[in-house]
Amino acid sequence: MSHFQDKAYLVTGASSGIGHAAARAFAAEGARVVACDVAVEPGEDTIRIIRASGGEATFVRADVSRADDVAAVVARAIETYGRLDFAFNNAGVEGDMASTQECTEENWDRVLSINLKGVWLCMKHEIAPMLERKRGAIVNCSSIAGLIGLPRIPAYTASKHGIVGLTRSAALEYARDGIRVNAVCPGVIQTAMVDRFIHEHPEAASLAAGEPIGRMGAPEEVAAAVVWLCSDAASFVTGHALAVDGGWVAQ
Repeated sequence: MSHFQDKAYLVTGASSGIGHAAARAFAAEGARVVACDVAVEPGEDTIRIIRASGGEATFVRADVSRADDVAAVVARAIETYGRLDFAFNNAGVEGDMASTQECTEENWDRVLSINLKGVWLCMKHEIAPMLERKRGAIVNCSSIAGLIGLPRIPAYTASKHGIVGLTRSAALEYARDGIRVNAVCPGVIQTAMVDRFIHEHPEAASLAAGEPIGRMGAPEEVAAAVVWLCSDAASFVTGHALAVDGGWVAQ
């Protein structure tokens, strides 16, 4: 039997892209999935796909920048499945493209609130039920922009660097409590967010062209890394920021 069989898994940003792929990947391993997103209809589509494949899943609408919403998602997981074993804090936005000087306060506040505050709020509420069981695994979604500087997206880059630091702090705090905390740092992945960003900012097409492996990554490739980080195969891995980037940061 799979290590994930009948265990509960929470994923944010599950309506599309990496979050959608991760929800399906965990369900395929036998996990009971709690998927959340602000986009309701595509989120419910994710649930329908999982159930059609014989999996068990439930959808909760939530804005991860709101503490009450996050608390409600975790409470729903406990109410529905009686436990929370794994979490993938994936929800995020790219924000507007502008230099540090031109970045607006509105853009800065929105990106940091969703990308960084959202991850902190999720961990704040996810850790409690894991502490009760003295076991759990959390993966936060950073980016290559959390490992290196990228120009003209200062808020996004700051938020993703913040996720890496937050991940390492939490990993140290709960290492002896049976809870592992890691991050994935995707490169340029073929998602609606990346497609939209490149369409709105054609100069950003160089990001995709810069992948050493010669192509964009697939959401499923990042999802596979998340599954591994939550598995017993990664039992000695915590506080790590794993680049899933086709070699981007090795350049």
